[in-house]
Amino acid sequence: MIDAIAQTFVEIGFYQMLAIWAALLFASLLRAFTGFGFALAAMPVLALFVAPTEAVVITAGLTLGTSLLSVHRFWPEAPKRPLIPILLMSIVGTAIGAQLLLRISVEQFQLWIGLGVITGCVVLTFYHPTPRPPKWGVPIVTGLISGLMNGAFAIPGPPVIVFAMATQGEARHSRAMLLTYFMLAAVIALCVFAVSGYLTFRSLWMFVLGMPAMLIGDRLGHALFARFGTRLYRRIALGVLYAVGISITLKALLA
Repeated sequence: MIDAIAQTFVEIGFYQMLAIWAALLFASLLRAFTGFGFALAAMPVLALFVAPTEAVVITAGLTLGTSLLSVHRFWPEAPKRPLIPILLMSIVGTAIGAQLLLRISVEQFQLWIGLGVITGCVVLTFYHPTPRPPKWGVPIVTGLISGLMNGAFAIPGPPVIVFAMATQGEARHSRAMLLTYFMLAAVIALCVFAVSGYLTFRSLWMFVLGMPAMLIGDRLGHALFARFGTRLYRRIALGVLYAVGISITLKALLA
């Protein structure tokens, strides 16, 4: 196992691995602090160094691993009932999205990730909903769109983020709902990826290499949220995600 991990490290390259570690640490901190943003921040960097199918497996695996280790922090505060229809429909969407992943090039993959990040940021910047009970069809549509993005890009976030912000009156409940959803969505994604043949030993070793950075970022993010609450998290998250989305979109267009 150690030899396989070392070989994976050599194949990726020292400086490339440092870039991946930095991205994972920051993305994990962002996720723990805001309740969302891990895939949005991590996928653009992973997509620069590994194949799209490997990138989505690594992202989903790291999300699940970190979530399970910190589930006691957010599970008690998470509203569970609204997540049921979203998760059921996301299974359908993830299966469809995973098949789309086989039909796009690396450049298209990076471009759609960048555009998806920018779109999500624009929606969250200008749409400030007031909490209200959702109509019956809203969770269904939210889950389907989120599943499509989950299967194709391992980025299920934007639709569910808007849903959580629109239906939860307190930031801590929105954050807990999002952390719970992303944990369960990662389980769904990994199951679909396994059936689709995306799981490889290389992605497993990348998961092992990435976990230390994930754990450090997760601890820092939870500590910062506990200290600063909801006063700064939205502003910081959107500013950084705008930069990530614009940079990866420009790279894909120039390529």
